[in-house]
This record gives sequence, structure tokens and C-alpha cells, in this order.
Amino acid sequence: MSLGAFGYVLAGGAGCVAGAVNAVAGGGTLVSFPALVALGLSPVRANVTNIISLTPGYAAGTYAQRADLVGQRRRTLRLSGCAAAGALVGSALLIRSSAQDFREAVPFLILFACGLLIVQERLRAVMARRQASRGTVERPHSRPGGVVGTGVFLSAVYGGFFGAGLGILLLAFLGLFSDDSLPRLNVVKQALSFVVSVAASCLLAFSGHVAWIFVAVIVPTSMIGGMAGGRVVHLVSPRLLRAVVVLLGLAVAVRYWV
Repeated sequence: MSLGAFGYVLAGGAGCVAGAVNAVAGGGTLVSFPALVALGLSPVRANVTNIISLTPGYAAGTYAQRADLVGQRRRTLRLSGCAAAGALVGSALLIRSSAQDFREAVPFLILFACGLLIVQERLRAVMARRQASRGTVERPHSRPGGVVGTGVFLSAVYGGFFGAGLGILLLAFLGLFSDDSLPRLNVVKQALSFVVSVAASCLLAFSGHVAWIFVAVIVPTSMIGGMAGGRVVHLVSPRLLRAVVVLLGLAVAVRYWV
């Protein structure tokens, strides 16, 4: 097998693992992004390629949970506008960033994503306690709608710029200001993540930073990984998987400083 063929196999494998990790615990970008950098792409090029490559996975996740979207169309459409606008701002900032500036920011972005993964379970526990104390409702209160919209916008700016941990940020804003059940919040998070990824991809596709050959490899493998992860989500310990991903992320961040 030639080195080039090995590179495609490695990219495909990383995409498959990233799709599975996203389905089970989140944080798949911390797998696929370092793999693309290791294959010789610059950090900016690897990031842009990764954002575009993982977009179909969000669509698959949303479709798989479509039953929980019933009755949430209006809210999802309203927040989608905030998500799309934020994603365009974030991706524009990415394009305008110099390669050196982005490379220096990468370890901090990775550490931020690792931090989100670490507090993810605590966040879910807080949201579950709030729901238990107030009772599960089928239709969310629209209390601080402007706050939620602003939170979604800011999360989308981050998602359009880097993306790792985007779903956790979105779920935090949705959960802290809504009394809806966690499964219903989760599918809105999935739908908004898809909107962010599509909006960012529409701009990044014309940036000149896309390694399309790797996109062609990662798109199908990440979808396979996502479907596989969805099937084994109840058999794999999300906590253990998150710990592995966090350790990988920390190792990558340290690598940028040494």
C-alpha cells in the first residue's frame, strides 16, 4: 500500500471514529482534526476540511431523532436563523485569520472543547434536576427567548470557527432557559448543529482551504461511524469514551506547545 493510500485509509478511519464518538459522547472533531493535521494539512486547511466533512453526520443524527421534533418546528426555525448568522460570522473570522494566528489559537480551542466535554455530564445532571423539580412539559416556556437566541448565535460563531464542543454549548443554552425534556432539547441541538455546519460550509467551500479528496473520504465513513455509534450507544460507556477523547485532545494541545 502506498503512503497516499495509507493516508486516505487513516482519514477514513478517523472520520468513522469521529462519527461514532459524536453519536455516543460528542467531541469527534478532537479525533478527525488532529488526524488531518498529521496527514500534512495546515491547521486552517484541516479545520475547514473537517467542518465540511462532518456536516452529513449532523443531518443523520437529526433524522434519527426526528420524532422528538414534533411540535418544535417554530422554535427550531426561529433559532436556526441565529445559528446560521453566527456560523457565517465564525467562518468569516476563520477565513480572515492568518495561518499563524489560527495555529496559535488551536491549543486553546482544543482545551476549551476538552473542558466542555469534562463538564458535560455535570451540565446534564443540572438540567435533569431542573426538569425533575418543575416537571417535564411538552411545550417549552419561551421565557428569555432573546437570551437563548443570543446564546445560540455566540455558540454558532464558535462552531463556524472551530466546532469541537458546539453541541454541548448549544445544549447548555437550550437547557438552562427551557423546561422541555432532554431528548427534545437534544434533537433541537442536533438540528441547530446541522444548520451551523451547513452555513459555515457554504462559505468555507469557496475559501480555497478545502482538501476535497479528504472530504470525499470522510463524509461516507463518518456517516457509517455515526450509524454504528447510534446502534451501540447503550453498550459503550460515554464517560469512558469522553475520557479517552479528552486525553487525546490534551495530548494534541500539548503537542502544539512543544
